[in-house]
Amino acid sequence: MKRPEWIPAILSIAVFALFWYLSKDFRDIPYLISNTTILAETGLMAIGMTLIIIAGNIDLSVGSILVLTACLMPKLAGHASAPVAILIAVLLGAVMGGINGIIITKAKLPSFLVTLATMAIYRGIAKAMLQADSAEVAPNVKGLDRLSLLGMPYPLVIFLVFALVIGLVLHRKVLGRWLFGIGTNSEAARYAGFPVDRATITAFAVSGALIGIAAFCMDSRLGVARPDMAPGIELQAITIVVAGGTAISGGKGTMVGTLLSWLLMYFVTTGMGVMNIKAEYQLTIIGLILIVSVFGQQVATSIASHRLPKPTKLSTKP
Repeated sequence: MKRPEWIPAILSIAVFALFWYLSKDFRDIPYLISNTTILAETGLMAIGMTLIIIAGNIDLSVGSILVLTACLMPKLAGHASAPVAILIAVLLGAVMGGINGIIITKAKLPSFLVTLATMAIYRGIAKAMLQADSAEVAPNVKGLDRLSLLGMPYPLVIFLVFALVIGLVLHRKVLGRWLFGIGTNSEAARYAGFPVDRATITAFAVSGALIGIAAFCMDSRLGVARPDMAPGIELQAITIVVAGGTAISGGKGTMVGTLLSWLLMYFVTTGMGVMNIKAEYQLTIIGLILIVSVFGQQVATSIASHRLPKPTKLSTKP
């Protein structure tokens, strides 16, 4: 198994089969499809995180960008139409993500430190703005999760469409080649003429825009926005990306792996939910699955490398 995507694929099948056997509620296919709306929001964040991690960076502020965008959108959009509201959310997210990228590239600071700081700043702004209150979402923006296309909720459709589009950009377009090169060796990429700063800022801005769409979906689903929403969601997004085979050191990863890892995470969380497993146990199990997935990828890579044919030595004898 040379490709790391096999690990989340096999684990997804195993987990699906396990919960299918253990719970009759898990066999309700319409329920399974309709229940994807919440994790579709995390999936949108994981798409952008895939770009960032492949480029050798990390963004710990994605949860705070989500919350601040979700809190600002109802105030800025007011009673505007849904297209205007989603445009505002996308712009807000892209600006906040772009700020992260600009600070990282221009100040030459590690992405971990920069986004750790902006994680506190963005969430702090949301708390200072609303304090103990909540922001009411306009009625014409609510209910996106109750709309469907071909039997799939709109948030799931949005997630799959963007996974396809961003995946094509990552693997078929020059931006993706730049990001892989930067993640492998940023200095070598710079000497090769890659626009390292511009590509890095673009990755953070695209991630922020996707978070803006996720914030719109969350506002539409909940109907209100609060600064204490979505605690720990950034760790879920990072877990999905890393468990899907994207190297945390950069330079390696696929959108297919992220999709399969998202599917694994969905089966795990939904299965544990229908079986009424306590939240603290769920976190433990998710952590164990991440360890198993990453360890399995390392073992598969090691086995594949040992199976590679050894180079033939040229004879020096006349």
